[in-house]
Amino acid sequence: MDHERPGAARHGPRERILQLGEPRLSDAECVALILRTGARGEAAEQVAQRLLRRFQGLPGLATASLRELAVERGLGPVRAAALGAAFGLARRIGEAALRPGTSIRHGGDVARVVRDSARGSRRESFFAVLLDARHRLLSLQVVSTGGLDATAVHPREVFSPAIRDGAAAVVVAHNHPSGDPAPSVDDRLVTERLREAGRLVGIDLLDHIVVGAERYYSFAEEAFFPFA
Repeated sequence: MDHERPGAARHGPRERILQLGEPRLSDAECVALILRTGARGEAAEQVAQRLLRRFQGLPGLATASLRELAVERGLGPVRAAALGAAFGLARRIGEAALRPGTSIRHGGDVARVVRDSARGSRRESFFAVLLDARHRLLSLQVVSTGGLDATAVHPREVFSPAIRDGAAAVVVAHNHPSGDPAPSVDDRLVTERLREAGRLVGIDLLDHIVVGAERYYSFAEEAFFPFA
């Protein structure tokens, strides 16, 4: 907690980040730096606090559409675009953790990237991680976005790019917007269907990762089948 002398002027977010560094700033102060200026009757930090309340925190704000942001008082299309670009860069940094050639050692490597990519999303996204024979990343594919059921993810969408890129193995993953990574019946059906399709085309399905808010579920680590 910062202690200020009585009567001392409170530094704004720009001064605080220069003096103390980004980790010492609140979410509202960081958002205020992106907005740069406030609105009528509100400082930039007050606008940021209002936005965080409106979208129920930073994850909700990060996944709000540009249209939703642009109609908020004090924003408009220019500031909405600035916020969208900032959150987009943060997601890209997370995705960059899986660069081509990166070794995939266990489900946690995949779960971190999926969590960063889908954090705060209200929809499920299904990913396919294509690997070479030494379990090094070839590419990361977004297979589908929306509700997941036993027919939503077709094996063709997973294994066609795997065949094209010469993948030796595949790990699939998807997020649970509820935050609970416990697999559903449909998750298990999709896993079995993809595993069988992998056997037919000669490309191993190594794991299916279900990603929650803080934890993930790995079919391989739960001994459903071995990550080998």
